[in-house]
Amino acid sequence: MRSGLFVLFGAILAAMVAVTSWAGMQVAVWNSWPQFAGDRWTIATLFDAYCGFLTFYVWLAWRERGWAARLVWFLLVMGLGNIAMSAYILWQLAALKEGQGVDALFTRKAA
Repeated sequence: MRSGLFVLFGAILAAMVAVTSWAGMQVAVWNSWPQFAGDRWTIATLFDAYCGFLTFYVWLAWRERGWAARLVWFLLVMGLGNIAMSAYILWQLAALKEGQGVDALFTRKAA
């Protein structure tokens, strides 16, 4: 299960970096914002994405004990979205101790 999650979240990270880089080289978001903002589906998709980012962040903030880590991860998740989210999961998977199952991801970190 752990290796499968590494593959899944590694693929998500690679795909998001690739597609974000490709899109950024084609057109800068800030130069095309009036066109994007005029499309209702763009706005709906952004709301959907950021609600998902916030949902993930609530779980992350519950896991992390320190306020500094919570703040840094909030900025990363809201700024980088799925790139930061997949990186966080990969980091947590790598931090699992020998013999720990992935269910340890769903427990709080020790104080």
